[in-house]
Amino acid sequence: MADRSQHLIGLLLGAEEDWPQAFEALLRRVPPITDPAGRTHEFVSERLSIEPFDLNDPVRVELVIDRLAYWYYHPREWLKKAALMNGTYLLNSPFTFQSMEKHSAYCAMLRLGLKIPRTVLVPYKNPVDNVRWAYTSAKYNQPFDLDAIADDLGYPMYMKPFDGGGWRGVSRINNRDDLHQAYDESGEMLMHLQATVEYDKFARALSIGAETMVMDFRPDEPMHNRYAVSHDFLSPSAGHQAVAISRIVNAFFGWEFNSCEMLVKGDSVHPIDYANACPDVAITSLHYYFPWAISALVKWSVFSLATGRKTSVDLHTERYFAIADDDSLDYDAKIDAYLALADEYFDTARYQAWCAENLPSFDEQLVEWVSGPDFDRLLTETVAATYPAHEQEKFLAHFRGLTSLWVTDQSVSR
Repeated sequence: MADRSQHLIGLLLGAEEDWPQAFEALLRRVPPITDPAGRTHEFVSERLSIEPFDLNDPVRVELVIDRLAYWYYHPREWLKKAALMNGTYLLNSPFTFQSMEKHSAYCAMLRLGLKIPRTVLVPYKNPVDNVRWAYTSAKYNQPFDLDAIADDLGYPMYMKPFDGGGWRGVSRINNRDDLHQAYDESGEMLMHLQATVEYDKFARALSIGAETMVMDFRPDEPMHNRYAVSHDFLSPSAGHQAVAISRIVNAFFGWEFNSCEMLVKGDSVHPIDYANACPDVAITSLHYYFPWAISALVKWSVFSLATGRKTSVDLHTERYFAIADDDSLDYDAKIDAYLALADEYFDTARYQAWCAENLPSFDEQLVEWVSGPDFDRLLTETVAATYPAHEQEKFLAHFRGLTSLWVTDQSVSR
């Protein structure tokens, strides 16, 4: 009899219910998969609870999809223990998200030559309450002219925390009054001032493993209307760069479930936010793109487990820096060279071939599920939990229309 392996996927969750239910429903549709060695792989999932743990405790789950540890120390430290001591595969890595917050991510991608808008880190408005810092600040902090820095960057600009997180503390700065009000309100947050770019499109790329979806994002719209269903909103060159940059960022830092925001002017792509440990995957915001996102998450999880993919905390950044320092390469050539390293990290060609061989009917099952009563129940429950009663009928019709459009488009594309 062939060997059988049952792989347990752990879901470390906050308040979300929509995508976890969708993930669980689609995972049940993944058949047993037999690898070339004759071993059969089966997949199940479990929602993880938070408990005291001994550092030597065994870990049952082989892969964890984490949506909590970026903000909370206890689950973060359990994930680190699980990865270091038990080899648990993590989406995402708490190691790099903790050490490479948005500030470090800007620095690293500037080092690669990506078109990050000019960014200045300014001292705390109110230094942290620490006697050692207060002494150092009083003795060694140099006075600075906030207005002069802003004038040099140019209005409008944005002020935002160096470590980010859910648009917390982000302000558009149009003039000096805005500047001083935002800085006064920043308190003990350490802030960036970042120049803006006059852009044609705001693109948001969601990357899950080896797959990337670039979406037309409208940040000034309410959440249910921010993602426009638009397939050709970027030029071929800008579209290629947007996919490449999102995947390059993820491979560089070892992130496998992340979103990247970019300002696009013609063929010029400017990344502005690309360290998102818990990217948006809510059905009430992604709507049309939600089925793709959950499908990619399921496929990447089972591919990683069935093929024995390992988490690595070694980033090997010198390979990227060697390309950055090669004066014989222009910008486009460097992007393509970085992308080749990213595709190597994600084993992109093998992933695509593996899915074609082992999950040949999964996309058809996805369309069937999104067309059926289980998905409609999930959508109805999510709308009821998200919107007041008098708005639910309107939003249910809105999201049903968008997901029905996705179903129609899949049928046309096949």
